[in-house]
Amino acid sequence: MSHIVLEARDVRYRYPRGREAICGISFHFRRGEKIALVGPNGAGKSTLLQMFNGMIRPDSGMMLFDNVPMQYDTASLRRIRRKVGFVLQNPDRQIIAPTVYQDVAFGPTNLGYSEAEVREAVATALRHVGLVGFERRPPHQLSGGEKKRVAIAGVLAMDPDVLVFDEPTSGLDPSGSEDLMELLDELNHDGKTIVISTHDVELAYPWADRAILLADGQIIKEDVPDVAFGNTLFVRMAHLSVPTLLELSAELAKRGFTIPERKPRSVLDMVHIIEQHHARGSCCHPEPGTITVCNVDGITAGTIPAWVQARPGIVAGAMGTRAKQCAAQEQIALEFTYGVIDKCILRALRGQDSLILTTGSMVSRVAVRVETYCKESGNTISVASLDFSDQSPVPGDEHGGQHGTL
Repeated sequence: MSHIVLEARDVRYRYPRGREAICGISFHFRRGEKIALVGPNGAGKSTLLQMFNGMIRPDSGMMLFDNVPMQYDTASLRRIRRKVGFVLQNPDRQIIAPTVYQDVAFGPTNLGYSEAEVREAVATALRHVGLVGFERRPPHQLSGGEKKRVAIAGVLAMDPDVLVFDEPTSGLDPSGSEDLMELLDELNHDGKTIVISTHDVELAYPWADRAILLADGQIIKEDVPDVAFGNTLFVRMAHLSVPTLLELSAELAKRGFTIPERKPRSVLDMVHIIEQHHARGSCCHPEPGTITVCNVDGITAGTIPAWVQARPGIVAGAMGTRAKQCAAQEQIALEFTYGVIDKCILRALRGQDSLILTTGSMVSRVAVRVETYCKESGNTISVASLDFSDQSPVPGDEHGGQHGTL
C-alpha cells in the first residue's frame, strides 16, 4: 500500500465575518496519486488547496504531511512549502521577477542553494516545461500558456513531492489545456503526486486516479472517477454533470451492451465495448498495425524524417513537451498530440501503423498501456522500438533504425 503523503482530519475554516468555507473535511492522498477536487465555484476548492502547504491554517482540525502534523511557524512553513508546491490559477499573481530565469531561480535561491545548484535547478525545471531558451525573456511578453509554464517551473525548481494546481487549465485554449494536462501526466510519471481543482468533469474524469466531489465546503463523494461520477444523486448534489462517456455507457447498457465493471474512461474503452458486442456477427478484422516508439533524446537531426518518408501512410504522434519540440524542429507533421497512445491503438486496430515520439522516461508507459489494453481486450498489437543510436542500416531498412518488440 502506498505511503500517505497528505492528510486532513476534520478541518474547518471560516473567513473573517463570512460563512464557513470548509465544514469538517477529512481525506488522505497517497504518494504518486493524481487527485481531482471537483466542484462548482464557491464549493471551497481553492480554500482547501491553500491548506495543503500552510497558506491557510484551519480554524480547527489538523493537516498532516508525511504523517506529521503541520506547524505554522516560519521555519516549518518554509519546509512544507518546499515539499508541497502550489501553482495559482492566475500565473500573473505568481510571477514576480523581470526575467524568466530570475523568476524560476527565486525559490532555490531563497532555499540557500549555491549559484551552481540554482543554475542546475533552473535548467532542469525549464527543460521539464519546455521553455529552454526562454531564460532572458520578460514574463509579460509571454502567452498565457507560457506564463503558466513559468509558474510551474518556479515550483519545480524546488523539487517538491506534491504539486497542487488551482484550476490548471483556466484561461487556456483547448490545445493549451491538452498540453498542460499532458505535462501533469509526465510529472506524475516521474514520481510527483498531483492535485488539481476544477469544475470541468470532462477533464477530471479520464485524468484522475481519484475524484473528490465538493459542494458547500463538504465532501459529497470520494472514490475512483467512475464511481464518484457514476452516481447521479452525488453528481447533482455537487452541482455537476455526469461525464459524457459515463452517460453513453449507461445508455448502451440499457440497449443490451455488456458494460465491464471498470467503466469506460476513454474513446478506446468505448470502442472496445461496441466491438465486443458485435464481435460474433462481424466480419474478420484486419491484421493489427504496429506502434513504433522513438525516444527523441539524443537523436541525430534528419533521421526521423527520413524514416517516416520511407513509410508512406504512417502517421506520427508526440507525447511530452520535448517530443513536440523535436517534431517541430524536424518538421514532422503530427496527427496526434494528446491521448496519443489510445489514438495509436485505435489506428492499429484498423490495420494501420503509427509512430510515437517521446522521451526516455515515457517509453515504458507506451508499452505498459498497450500491454494492458491487449490483456483486457484479447487483441494483439505489436510495439516496436526505434533506436537511432546505431546508424548502420538494418536489412530491409536503408535509413537505419532498429525494431524490437517491447
